[in-house]
Amino acid sequence: MASDNNGSESQDEKAALVQTNPEEDTRQRSVTGANKGGSKLKLYHWTQSFNSQKVRLAIAEKGLCCEEYDVSLPLSEHNEPWFMRLNPAGEVPVLVHDDNVICDPTQIMDYLEENFKEEGTARLVPEEGSRYYLRVQHYRELLDSLLMDAYTHGCILHPEITVDSHIPAYAATSIRTQIVNTQSELQKLAEQNPELKDAYKAKQRRLKSKLFDHDNMKYLKKLLDELEGVMDQVETELQRRVEETPEEGSPSWLCGDFFSMADVSLAVTLHRLKFLGLSRRYWGNGLRVNVETYYERVVERPAFRRVLGHVNNILISAVLPVAFRVARKNAPVIAGTTLLIGFLGGATYLAFLYMKKRLTSFS
Repeated sequence: MASDNNGSESQDEKAALVQTNPEEDTRQRSVTGANKGGSKLKLYHWTQSFNSQKVRLAIAEKGLCCEEYDVSLPLSEHNEPWFMRLNPAGEVPVLVHDDNVICDPTQIMDYLEENFKEEGTARLVPEEGSRYYLRVQHYRELLDSLLMDAYTHGCILHPEITVDSHIPAYAATSIRTQIVNTQSELQKLAEQNPELKDAYKAKQRRLKSKLFDHDNMKYLKKLLDELEGVMDQVETELQRRVEETPEEGSPSWLCGDFFSMADVSLAVTLHRLKFLGLSRRYWGNGLRVNVETYYERVVERPAFRRVLGHVNNILISAVLPVAFRVARKNAPVIAGTTLLIGFLGGATYLAFLYMKKRLTSFS
């Protein structure tokens, strides 16, 4: 049984919330079949969230059916009361399975591995006690310890440290504005929802601390230098796999000849570094050739392509759903504005025709 990180909220209350939330239909991305035994999974995530990407890739690699709901961070849907009741930390991803609500990404992936062992379902963690188990766990812990939020926000706020970033130039100003607006929004929500006041206040404190740390250039450089050591370990381990399977056509992954949960973490980490404009620093131009070759192979995996696609298209995947939901949320305003513009345009055109006719008659 996975642990529940949601304080005083009971599992029954959360289950009822998931069943009755009226906005789920607007965030639903896919509903496909059911897992063996009729077991249903629901995942609340955001396409651009690093932790969401890891969980979604694990689900895809295991071949599990899952209902997915996009919780848009740019639209602050993760701060709305219905989601804060589901996860008082106000963070994605959140997995719901029967009466279980799991909010930590590592716990979610462990839960999937422990509870979906049917024949035909891929195993991403070797049996405990096997020769590969400790290796997989070591690299999972190593890669999951990386402060990816700090890398992401730091590179957005300080684009000068990146090369070939896929983040638009306006993002730095945008994220600063969004953080300031979010702090005010959390204060307002705390006042409007007294039962969630402590959760909103705690999130407000975390947000303020994150902004201070992630905007600190000295701190960011320290993290990026430490990442060099992690990449060295990964490069060395991948070289061992090359030496173990020297025959051409016998590919292996980080921990052996199987794709593991450690590969899920590594694949999404490299994908994020590429997106941030850090790939040249860590594996480009012949540096860490094993990491470079690994990344070229992993992006071709069907599950990876299905979940993450090509890094160049990831902005489109974020912008279009947001634009759609903004339009939907403001439908009455947009419809009214459209009608007004249409009316004024039509009136202007009729006036033009009238004046043209008068001028013609005078001539």
